[in-house]
Amino acid sequence: MDAEAPTQLEKNQTATVPRQETVEGGSTGETAGGGGVAKVAKEQDHDAEYHPPTSYLETIVHLFKGNIGPGLFAMGDAFKNGGLLVAPLLTVVIAVVSIHCQHVLVACSKKMRDLKGETVCADYAQTVEQCFENGPPKLRGWSRTMGRLVDIFICVTQLGFCCIYFVFISTNLKQILQAYDIDMNVHVVMLLAFVPVLLSSLITNLKWLTPVSMFANVCMILGLAITLYYALKDGLPEVEERALWTNGSQLALFFGTAIFAFEGIALVMPLKNAMRKPHQFERPLGVLNVGMFLVSVMFMFAGSVGYMKWGEQVGGSLTLNLGDTILAQSVKLMVSAGVLLGYPLQFFVAIQIMWPSAKQMCGIQGRSLLGELGFRTFMVLVTLAIAEMVPALGLFISLIGALCSTALALVFPPVIELISRSELNKGPGIWICAKNLVILVLALLGFFTGSYESLKQIVKHFGEEEVH
Repeated sequence: MDAEAPTQLEKNQTATVPRQETVEGGSTGETAGGGGVAKVAKEQDHDAEYHPPTSYLETIVHLFKGNIGPGLFAMGDAFKNGGLLVAPLLTVVIAVVSIHCQHVLVACSKKMRDLKGETVCADYAQTVEQCFENGPPKLRGWSRTMGRLVDIFICVTQLGFCCIYFVFISTNLKQILQAYDIDMNVHVVMLLAFVPVLLSSLITNLKWLTPVSMFANVCMILGLAITLYYALKDGLPEVEERALWTNGSQLALFFGTAIFAFEGIALVMPLKNAMRKPHQFERPLGVLNVGMFLVSVMFMFAGSVGYMKWGEQVGGSLTLNLGDTILAQSVKLMVSAGVLLGYPLQFFVAIQIMWPSAKQMCGIQGRSLLGELGFRTFMVLVTLAIAEMVPALGLFISLIGALCSTALALVFPPVIELISRSELNKGPGIWICAKNLVILVLALLGFFTGSYESLKQIVKHFGEEEVH
């Protein structure tokens, strides 16, 4: 039996079902407790009705959407700060390191699963906790703290994305309405966006969320395709007219933007555990490599073409360079729809972590679909309220992201690999130490550059408000 075949559903989603082994087709084996096999099979079938496993293609759709957001259209500005030669090279390096760290997380989770004799790979936080539990004696006391810290970082990051999505959608829709002489307050537009966001967020599993993510991907790809067509239709300037590299401060801006563009590691374990055949996730031509390759190509293409076409005048979003035309409005509408329908996937990861604890606090026993829908509604309202009330929200989220995103993407994976590879009276090896040290240095660069630029922008923003 394939060691990964039993995994059909997320660990948190199957918390109420006794552990059992299943083959890839989904048949139920005998449970460890003996007896009650029929009851367990019935519960498994009932659970599968709510959380059917996803296929290879469906998982790629989710991975793609989880990594493609408003940042895609900001890559032209990022390449302006990096230079036409340096930016693509650094983008490749950052992409390779980020994807490697995601593979490290999967490998550590599998190692902990085998060590504990379990059938389901643990999620990110549980993997970190288990690595510390089974690591050197001096680190074992930190296991629970580290696990909780990862959960907090994931929830802050994912819900932060959700808040920013509200701001992004309402700002773009307001601009579209203004083009047709309809003046509406941005806060009112945000309230109008709440209804479709809420309806899509009430989808409780990844299988049923696939059409939503697929439509969101189509919107984002079409929006980018129209933008690139507009950029390429009259040809591009000569390469000599663009900077091949830039100075240190501009490069720091590029680095800060690019390193956070690949922060999709929080989705890795939920997507793997939701697959019908989880071993297809991390293999050479599996979901992770293929999906992230496509994401990286899109980032590279958007950044290089955007900067080549508009040079120093490239906007913070490529749509700003299209002018006030019907074409520009259609792209803004497509991108807004793509971002709106990307909200439930980012939201899903945070809810998967928060709902079991919320259910326990409320004394809810067993599966409660009504309770989960109520909790989801409440959390969507919380993200809406934060988006409505907090001034300069994007700047604060960027500052939080500089810490949380970098830690999740580039700090915890090398740390847990060093711990899991260590043996009694023997270190993890020179190659593993050297490789992970380089990744941690990259993470520190991301942390300091992102934090510095975010703080600078916050000070600048509130300084300008005081002047006015």
